[in-house]
Amino acid sequence: MKQALHHLTVATGSRGLHEVTRDIDHWIDLQDIRTGLLTLFCRHTSASLLIQENADPDVRADLERYFETVAPEAPGRYVHDTEGPDDMPAHLRTALTTVQLSIPVEAGRMVLGTWQGIYVFEHRTAQHQRELVLHLIGE
Repeated sequence: MKQALHHLTVATGSRGLHEVTRDIDHWIDLQDIRTGLLTLFCRHTSASLLIQENADPDVRADLERYFETVAPEAPGRYVHDTEGPDDMPAHLRTALTTVQLSIPVEAGRMVLGTWQGIYVFEHRTAQHQRELVLHLIGE
């Protein structure tokens, strides 16, 4: 059994979904593991990971609008506002999504559906550098 570990830094630029599928594919290509399990972990409490459709950008726009209604920026609504009015809504959005994904790897490729991509979901309005930890185990 082999293992590989990598830290991937993602510049998000702004709030929204930022696709990282190709970056992860590229890293897997460099590994000597054909069959296994890839674990992705986002090391932040105001950004998350999603597997979502990557064909129609309307899906991403609708997801962003939905989360704006579920956890809106509303001054005075939250006690925690240490880092600004978008901070607590970002924590809530992260709590409703996930910071960890597990994806099977077969023949050296992630086993994703035809229209699936992997996204960092930035929940803050300002640009951030988000760190993902990629762990691949297999043969």
